[in-house]
Amino acid sequence: MSNEIYAPGLEGVIAGETAISTVEGGLRYRGYAITDLAEKTRYEEVAYLLLHGELPRPAELEAFRQRLDQNRHLPRELLQLWRSLPPALPTMDVLRTAVSFLAHYDPDYRLWPCESAAPTALQRGRELMARIAERLLAQMATSVAAYYRLCRGLEPVPPKSGLSHAAQFLFQLTGEVPDDLAERAFDVSLILYAEHEFNASTFTARVITSTLSDPYSAIVGALGALKGALHGGANEHIMPLLRRIGKPENVEGCLQAMLARKERVMGFGHRVYKTGDLRAAILGQWAQRLAQARGETLWEAIAQRVEDYLRRTKNLFPNLDWPAGRLYYYLGLPVELYTPIFALSRVAGWCAHILEQWQANRLIRPRARYVGPIPRPVVTLQERS
Repeated sequence: MSNEIYAPGLEGVIAGETAISTVEGGLRYRGYAITDLAEKTRYEEVAYLLLHGELPRPAELEAFRQRLDQNRHLPRELLQLWRSLPPALPTMDVLRTAVSFLAHYDPDYRLWPCESAAPTALQRGRELMARIAERLLAQMATSVAAYYRLCRGLEPVPPKSGLSHAAQFLFQLTGEVPDDLAERAFDVSLILYAEHEFNASTFTARVITSTLSDPYSAIVGALGALKGALHGGANEHIMPLLRRIGKPENVEGCLQAMLARKERVMGFGHRVYKTGDLRAAILGQWAQRLAQARGETLWEAIAQRVEDYLRRTKNLFPNLDWPAGRLYYYLGLPVELYTPIFALSRVAGWCAHILEQWQANRLIRPRARYVGPIPRPVVTLQERS
């Protein structure tokens, strides 16, 4: 087996084919450039695109939004479960439990076909996945907002029909309809987080799906992968870093000390993007607009100087988490919700990949390079004494 190629972390390995997104030549969702989608669409349109393959017509979008509104309510049994949980649990843990729990209240869960790509199952699988995805899109957003309020002694806010998905989440979190700038800035962040090819959580969902398990199990697995600090948690570290620096003139000294201690500067660098993450540039503009509107320009001045220093000295560029951590702070969102927000956006991409994997399935089962002991005989227990 000396001719086998070993790639730690599967870096650079093509592990499958997808028509959902690509990072080659700039991120695209089903052929559409992320810059155009962020400028000209809303999150619901992007979610529909990922799930159905095409941007919706006006009537299709309106029907999609209505179905999301119909699915936003949670079973009262889930609220009872939350009230019985120990206090101060990580929201990602609770969201993972909620998704698993919600499967039992989804009428389509038990109907998911076990066979993969059988002619009689394909159409049924597509229809079931569309309905399951819509429930997950709606109920995961409601879950994050409702649990946050329950933890603070507040009752969940019932959904308000007619709001966008972005505005709905902010409304259910705070009880107030957001202003146009806040709604649009948050909406753009959801678009940018919605999909990103074979990232760790998406690949986890596809591996689980490849065993012919059900979509809810795949989403629970994806949430577990996203919870890890090397995947979904970076945006939580942005504002603590900026506060630690304190003012623009401290940037160079603070970063030099961090790098000398081999500390990682969260929000910079990416396995795929070596010359910069286009999503960071897009959301960075919205972070700047919000900072100006909210009187938080100090943090943007520090952030810009950090970017300049790391680009100049280390050839490091910001990824999406860098502006997202600032933007969510300007929106007044609590830090413990930053990664769950990532999840309630990315679920559209996860569901698209689950269906794609299932439709043309092959069990994902890579090999490993053995580095253990050479062949050796087993000796009896008495001989080992």
